[in-house]
Amino acid sequence: MIDQPSPEARRQFEAWTRRVFGYGLALLVFAIDRGVKALLLGPVALDHVEAVPLLPIFALRYTQNFGVSLGLFTATSANMRLILIGVTTAIALGVAVWLMFERRRADVIGLSLVLGGALGNIFDRVVYGFVIDYADFHIGQWRPFLIFNFADAAITCGVLILLARSLLSGEKPGNDRAIPPTENT
Repeated sequence: MIDQPSPEARRQFEAWTRRVFGYGLALLVFAIDRGVKALLLGPVALDHVEAVPLLPIFALRYTQNFGVSLGLFTATSANMRLILIGVTTAIALGVAVWLMFERRRADVIGLSLVLGGALGNIFDRVVYGFVIDYADFHIGQWRPFLIFNFADAAITCGVLILLARSLLSGEKPGNDRAIPPTENT
């Protein structure tokens, strides 16, 4: 007869598998981001052409992004670039620590997407001094989004998952010990 693992051993195993899954997904996002950029800068030579139209509403267009989301906080000097790298690295470390303790699968996925995307953009900023963006959705000359990359898309999806889970979970802070109402109250 095989002994069943203790509840504590089972809990520790589940925590370990969540962490492996979470950090593995973050690493996969980072690898895909690096792979796509290597392909676009290597064989496709996107940085040497104006654009590569793929669909009437989508083209690959090389762009150097010296800021963060929506081009905000543009780093116009070496010192500002280092500050931006430091701030984004601190945020990524915070997400990595949060991921280590998170139990909910949806949150683990969301955090992993954010972490992997952040690492991809931090890598670009350290190596090139800017983030390489290339995905250009447009309708004629109108662009509902700025040009972005896979890492940006992963970060956005991760944040949306975290927000949706938070807003739709029905959990109320501080209600862990609330006494359920009875018919007489």
